[in-house]
Amino acid sequence: MAIVRQSVAEDLGGGDITTLSVIGPRRKARADVLANQDLVVCGMPLISMIFEAFAERQRPDEEADSLMLADALADGKRVARGERLCRVRGTARGLLTIERVMLNFLAKFSGIATLTARYVEEAKKSGRRVRILDTRKTTPGYRLLEKYAVRAGGGTNHRMRLSDSVLIKDNHIAVAGGMFATLKAAKIATNPTMLIEVECDTLAQVEEALRNGARAILLDNFSPDRVREAVKLINGRARIEVSGGISLSTVQEYARAGAQDISVGRLTHSAPSADLSMELILE
Repeated sequence: MAIVRQSVAEDLGGGDITTLSVIGPRRKARADVLANQDLVVCGMPLISMIFEAFAERQRPDEEADSLMLADALADGKRVARGERLCRVRGTARGLLTIERVMLNFLAKFSGIATLTARYVEEAKKSGRRVRILDTRKTTPGYRLLEKYAVRAGGGTNHRMRLSDSVLIKDNHIAVAGGMFATLKAAKIATNPTMLIEVECDTLAQVEEALRNGARAILLDNFSPDRVREAVKLINGRARIEVSGGISLSTVQEYARAGAQDISVGRLTHSAPSADLSMELILE
């Protein structure tokens, strides 16, 4: 994977001068990656890709050929603080050189999975069946991996790319000439089975979107009380998604208000990296 090769190259540059200076060659070791917090594991399949990209450098002194993933938890597994995510065997030089790249990937994607799991858990407390969705607010080049991490945490992917479905927003309506014209054009231009969703800021827009054939409504920046009003108005005629700054402290309330889907940009653009460390032991 190109993003893995790029990450290895940007971190190692011309080589780890510290490790190569102070650590002798071919000293066998093992390294345990440990959780310094409760978390959901994600990113484990990337480790072998990291090792492969490391070996492609063809630097014998870096001893990339020695590295082997000896034991690893599956993505989506919940671990408690102090538990081991994986064990890697190789030489001290190889392990120390690749440590940061490996931890960066595991921390980033475990962080996304962990935050997603917290949203899913909070939504479940409402007693309703609600999906936690991600958005396209992703790090350029990392979308597939970040959305994979959302799934590892129990979330659901919204559009992976613009071509997946129709989502009409206020700027589309303004440029295309109003709700009727926009929806008519979308229905003509797309496959009849294509989902057409309309973002609405007011109850009047909700009614207009329904009248013109919208099959899904995105209630943007609605309060829970206004969501309840919209749910009554929609009355099962369209699927209901809500978005707009929904936090862990408010997600239950939105679920109870009747939202079927809750989209959270924070899952991918602001999830804190998980706190991990690597403990190296000579063998």
